[in-house]
Amino acid sequence: MRLGVLDIGSNTVHLLVADVRPGGRPLGTTSQRTVLRLMRYLAADGSITEEGVSALVAAVSQARELATAENVDELLATATSAVREARNGPEVIARVEAALGQPLQVLGGETEARYTFLAVRRWFGWAAGQILLFDIGGGSLELAAGGDELPEAAASVPLGAGRMTVQFLPDDPPGETAVERLREHARETLAPVAASLRRLPRADHVVGSSKAIRSLAKLVGYPVPGWSGIERMLLPRASLSSWIPRLARIPASARQELPGITPDRTFQIVAGAVVLHEAMRALDVDELEVSPWALREGVLLRYIESLSWSTPTA
Repeated sequence: MRLGVLDIGSNTVHLLVADVRPGGRPLGTTSQRTVLRLMRYLAADGSITEEGVSALVAAVSQARELATAENVDELLATATSAVREARNGPEVIARVEAALGQPLQVLGGETEARYTFLAVRRWFGWAAGQILLFDIGGGSLELAAGGDELPEAAASVPLGAGRMTVQFLPDDPPGETAVERLREHARETLAPVAASLRRLPRADHVVGSSKAIRSLAKLVGYPVPGWSGIERMLLPRASLSSWIPRLARIPASARQELPGITPDRTFQIVAGAVVLHEAMRALDVDELEVSPWALREGVLLRYIESLSWSTPTA
């Protein structure tokens, strides 16, 4: 059957269409992203402004039309931290559901981490052993760790790249003082979560997922051969650390000229880099590998598991 996953995040509204079958690998056919950066539309009281809600509804309507044109059998619509935490969240959800013509599943932070962990486990397989996962979105940072398909520990902290840009790095370029304030805030926020994760067995495989981490890997990382000719990207903490001061001195308009930094990431890539570096430091990670699968694939995989298996007729 053909499934669609509509991921309404803090930065983008992303529709992924894939052909699936029980026991099979999802085969993506169409991907459409609309950049919103909802954090720009937050009012002083924490609500999403009317301009932001209208932009969100328009993006969702466009995705719904594409899903119909692609003959999607089932659309799995999810929303993450920006909608979840907005002061007017219930109103926003109602308007999105009206545009979709169906219910919207609003994921809690830990649930988001668990879906993403499932996708990462399936991508890397059981041979990866104990996995430690970092996933940076626009509104939150998800962390998860474990040796099975579901993590032994999963956490979500409000350290998303968009949120931290608005709160700590509003100037362009932000400058060293602002970056240091964000660094200290990230350390304080991560400390209790890191202490909990460090009690688990040490990771055999450290993985980063999300567009922000993929962008940073293209900027500061390096490729290594993978299985079946698939190139893998590794992201060293030391290289990330050396790039942060340079990124903070470059205006956002010039950052898109750098490798891997797309126009929709230029404003928040500095915050994403600082948060990722502090998360790696807090958990004593020197290097991570980038996963091409993340939340959307996790939602797909979980749904596939719920499909009924049937015995082929003779």
